[in-house]
Amino acid sequence: MDSEALSKLVVQGMQEKKANDIVILDLSDVKNAVADFFILCSANSDTQVDAIADSVEEFAFKQGKEKPWQKEGKNNREWILIDFVTVVAHIFKTDKRNHYNLEDLWGDAKVIEVA
Repeated sequence: MDSEALSKLVVQGMQEKKANDIVILDLSDVKNAVADFFILCSANSDTQVDAIADSVEEFAFKQGKEKPWQKEGKNNREWILIDFVTVVAHIFKTDKRNHYNLEDLWGDAKVIEVA
C-alpha cells in the first residue's frame, strides 16, 4: 500500500473516534524527512487518545493489511505515536500538542488541514 492511501486510512481512524484538529504534514518533498506523512490530531482526554490510537490501528489493518512497525506512548496516553514507516500518526492530548508544536518543527512540510 502506498503512503498516501495509508495516510487516508489513518485519518479515517482518527475521524471515527472524533479526533480534533486533524492535520496532515506532507513531508514527501522535504529533504531528509523521516517519513512521507506525519498525521497529527488532538483528543480531550487520555481515554480518547487511547481510543483514537486503537481506531487508527484497526482501520490500517482491516482495510489496508498494514501493521505498525513501532508504537510509543500507549502507557501514559498523552502522546501516542504509531509508526507505519512511511506514515507516522501522532495522537496528542490537546495540552501536549500545544507544548510540542510539531507543525512548526516541520515548517517546510505542506500542511493539509482535514475538515
